[in-house]
Amino acid sequence: MRVLVIDTALDACTAAVFEEGRALGLRSEVMARGHSERLGGFVRDAVAEAGGGFEALDRIGVTVGPGSFTGLRVGLAFAQGLGAALGLPVVGVSTLAALARSADGGQGTMAAVIDARRGQVYLQLFETGHPASAPEAVSLEDAIARLADRSWRITGSGATLVGGEVSTVTAPDPAALAALTVALDPANHPPRPLYLRAPDATPPTRLPGQARPVVSGA
Repeated sequence: MRVLVIDTALDACTAAVFEEGRALGLRSEVMARGHSERLGGFVRDAVAEAGGGFEALDRIGVTVGPGSFTGLRVGLAFAQGLGAALGLPVVGVSTLAALARSADGGQGTMAAVIDARRGQVYLQLFETGHPASAPEAVSLEDAIARLADRSWRITGSGATLVGGEVSTVTAPDPAALAALTVALDPANHPPRPLYLRAPDATPPTRLPGQARPVVSGA
């Protein structure tokens, strides 16, 4: 199976084509913002490097979060639009599951931890590649307590926050994304964003040009 994988969930922009576990075309760059400007070109170049064109693809995989709200929307919109245009299934891949697989290849006990800011982390536990807990946004204190019951290997940008060693895996490895894209059933893993908490931004309290409300007694 030949798959195209797309990741814009964290601090990287990645597009890669894999077949039978082998990378045929890969474009990836570390970036905190600007995914929308680079993703289209990355996908074009990765597919061209792989050869065979878009018609040679069998499936598309895209990270669904948790991660940056803006980054997630960029990757999901692109993957869904491309899938619809090509008539291909699109698989939603959890960022936490991809991080865990990137670190251990689906073996052992692994805690995937992403720095969620504001004193929180996104956390999910895995055993031999299978979820041992649901993905959650939890306080640092709760995460540390959860991880104290056994010797979890810890990966992700939040590793040091919960008492782990510095993790070399802070964004999903393309090979791990490709393996999960092949393994997961598109019907059970749709390309929908996995939001574990409300966005930091809030809607305006009034429309542009609208008068401010009168406060009694002011």
